[in-house]
Amino acid sequence: MYEAVTDDIKVSVTPYFLEDQSAPDENHYVWAYQISIENLGGETVQLRNRFWRITNAVGQIEEVQGPGVVGEQPVLEPGDSFQYTSGAPLSTASGIMVGSYEMEGADGRMFDVAIPAFSLDSPHQPVQLN
Repeated sequence: MYEAVTDDIKVSVTPYFLEDQSAPDENHYVWAYQISIENLGGETVQLRNRFWRITNAVGQIEEVQGPGVVGEQPVLEPGDSFQYTSGAPLSTASGIMVGSYEMEGADGRMFDVAIPAFSLDSPHQPVQLN
């Protein structure tokens, strides 16, 4: 699991490879990732927008941005959490994702919350020690 805390908002990510949706012989690899967003602070916040930077094993970058997550813009009261699962396809057997959520505080203040960088690894890649 990967975790980051920004302005009392904790984001946890657990990625996993989807063998049954992947076709390595066609350079098609698919991952799902489960995200938990937890409000550790004392202020109600709402997730407004998302931004992702997805980099495959040969350095090709795709950026994704838009409103909310999985069709929702969840409101998190103090102590609340929101979980969702989404996915990402790549043309290589590994990659990395990193991003941010744009949040709005109860006072209208907009701020960015870090989504920790996480590795997309499949069993179809050679093991490399860095």
